Amino acid sequence: MHFSRRTTSVLAVAAGASLLLTACGGNSATPPAATSSSSSSTGTAAAGGTITHAFEQPISSYNGQTAEEYSSKNHIVMNQVQPDVWFYSPEGGTGRNTEMATYEKVSDSPLKVKYTFNPQAAWSDGASIGCADALFTWAVASGKFPEFSYISTTGWDQVKMPECKIGDKEVTLEYSGVFADWEALSVVQLPPHIVAKQGGMTIDEMADAIRKGEHDKLKKAAEFFNKGWIFNGKLPDKALIPSSGPYMLDSFADGQSVTLVANDKYWGTKAKTPKIVIRFIAQDQQVQALQNGETNIIEPQSNPDIVAQLEGLPGVTVKTGSQFLYDHLDFNFDKGPFKDLKTRQAFAACVPRQQIVDNLIKPQDPNATTMDVRNLAPFQPGYKEAVAAAGGDKFNTVDVAKAKELLGGKKVKVRIGYNQPNPRRTQVVELIKASCDQAGFEVTDTGSEKFFDDAGDLANGNFDIALFGWAGSSLVSGWPSTYTSPRKCTPALKGNNKGCYSSPAADKLLKEILKTTDRAQQLELTNQIEKILWDDLATIPLYSQPLLTAWNEKVTGVQQNPSQASVTWNMQQWAMQ
Repeated sequence: MHFSRRTTSVLAVAAGASLLLTACGGNSATPPAATSSSSSSTGTAAAGGTITHAFEQPISSYNGQTAEEYSSKNHIVMNQVQPDVWFYSPEGGTGRNTEMATYEKVSDSPLKVKYTFNPQAAWSDGASIGCADALFTWAVASGKFPEFSYISTTGWDQVKMPECKIGDKEVTLEYSGVFADWEALSVVQLPPHIVAKQGGMTIDEMADAIRKGEHDKLKKAAEFFNKGWIFNGKLPDKALIPSSGPYMLDSFADGQSVTLVANDKYWGTKAKTPKIVIRFIAQDQQVQALQNGETNIIEPQSNPDIVAQLEGLPGVTVKTGSQFLYDHLDFNFDKGPFKDLKTRQAFAACVPRQQIVDNLIKPQDPNATTMDVRNLAPFQPGYKEAVAAAGGDKFNTVDVAKAKELLGGKKVKVRIGYNQPNPRRTQVVELIKASCDQAGFEVTDTGSEKFFDDAGDLANGNFDIALFGWAGSSLVSGWPSTYTSPRKCTPALKGNNKGCYSSPAADKLLKEILKTTDRAQQLELTNQIEKILWDDLATIPLYSQPLLTAWNEKVTGVQQNPSQASVTWNMQQWAMQ
């Protein structure tokens, strides 16, 4: 799936691989080599075995898998509190978490995958990890129990109910058909025993209700799953938030920070640093915070000025590269002026995509180009062929006269929403306004600090156009849910399809690509899907965001990750010299 990162809200198959909203192995493509620099002076370091990382948005829930909470702001914190059987590798593909479980395909027809969980694998409160986790994830992620809010059913909707007993450490999942990314199916996510208890049941009673399809008995459990882990200004009761990884949640200062401490009950490799503090610091303040020693690691949205500032700081390592993250414009198909195709075409004709790249991206990356398809990164094989097949590059040249003609003399008011503060996106809106107002649009910048909040403008469809980023990976299962027709255009049911775009033709191809394992066939289907998305103007991709990470040179173990997992993917390996 897509994640929204760096502006937060859009990671996992059936949540693990979906695109993530950002405020700012499978078939893995390797991005171009990153570059780094480090000065010889010594910067300020945090004291006492604590490492501090900065992110621009505060965590809002222990459960980042619901449609409302699936966002980078939650996942970057929980990467090593709730690890799964697999992870995003530093190449953007997948790796296997053998400390949690091993797994292998035992049959092709039907597809069967056997998971063998570590005998010692357990939640920090002692509850064993195994059958109960797989069965519960199937229940919430398969779509069979819609009372549980879940970001995407991709993958799990093809899995038969697991036939295992609570306490079993071996689980075999059988699919009804082919699933391309079976190696990246998310199996261990939220603690089922906690959901059962809050639902007034034992784990065995909840498992029995799942097997029998007794929705009434699961109603209270679903209510807790959907809303019971939301922070609401404070950390939930610690008894409700156990860890399955090397770190656990310790404390939360609303609007300030969240603190993780090493999980002394973790059975695998122990975390190298006893405490990680993630401070919530706005993008435009992160460089200063790093310089002042308020944080040790930052991953800000890159621009030439920020890179220059960072490279001038003593005692700081700076690393740039490419990543699976791009900015785009999403139309609102549910309400407002862009329900009309001609109006979308007129807007696409006046958006200065090339000027945006020339002014805002090329100063850092001279080879940068417009992002002309959505679901392949520019550094991936097949990108150029997809652009040629889809025809998106025809919108690279501004045509104000054509936009005027398509509008037919109408004046159209347009609200562009995004998460503030974000200097680059503010500049994007300014460039769009300067061009499109000439065509008859009246563009208004409605950026807000609460744009990505649960009750914010994006969730509630309070925008004509939404400007944000999708963070993904090389997995083909990561993006189909973003363009699949929603069951209903509500925050809980539209999932990653924020504009509520719908196309039966696209739906058919999106289902097909998830069942296709041959890479050449996947690319051909991607070309066909991209052509439909451009013909319908489902969204307008703008540019691929360059990756930028900077950290105090006394911190070791920091490794960039071009996927939606972000730099915190291996925080358990960070250490202070």
